[in-house]
Order: sequence, then structure tokens, then C-alpha cells
Amino acid sequence: QVQLVESGGGLVQAGGSLRLSCAASGRTVNAYRMGWFRQAPGKEREFVAAIRGSGGGNTYYADAVKGRFTISRDNAKNTVYLQMNNLKPGDTAVYYCKLEGWGRTPDYWGQGTQVTVSS
Repeated sequence: QVQLVESGGGLVQAGGSLRLSCAASGRTVNAYRMGWFRQAPGKEREFVAAIRGSGGGNTYYADAVKGRFTISRDNAKNTVYLQMNNLKPGDTAVYYCKLEGWGRTPDYWGQGTQVTVSS
């Protein structure tokens, strides 16, 4: 069983920055691709960013956040981060961390953290 706990959300003005953290426990997640997703009110959950596991380190971003958001991981801390810069009101959403399972390991989701960007 894996537990993912997000933190770092909050209220920020447009143009500001936030850093989200996703701390994993119950299993080392270094080998797994980890992702960030977000869900705004009345909308479906959407992909934001992902980072490969097992030392690959390749990163992937949604077009809407490229150049503004950076995903990273600290394997020693079993934690994934999302640095969000130049935030826009359209970034307002609940942000979720996801472990993308494979083999016998299912996907795991965190409980989410609210990000609100005021204009």
C-alpha cells in the first residue's frame, strides 16, 4: 500500500509562485513514473506533468504549463515536487499527485491540495 500526501497549495496572486510536494510512504517510489494532475470546478481531471522513474528523469508537461511549471523528484526523500511559476487564474484547481502503477502495482492517488490564483 502506498500513501501519497500533497502539500504546498494555497492562495497566490497572478504572477506568483508555489511549490507543491508529494510525499510518498509505504513503498519506495523511485522506480515509478509520478505525475501531477489537476481538477478545476466543473471540469474533468487533467494531466499537468510527469517524471519517469528508475533514474530516467525524463519529464513531460501539458502545453498549458510548459515553461512555467517544473516537476522534479528527490529519491532520498521519496518525494516529488511541482514548482509552479508565473501562475495564472486558469491554474486554479485541486492538484493531485499520482503514482502510475505497472505490473501488479495499481495506480495510487493523493488526496489533493487546493491552489487558488487570484487576478
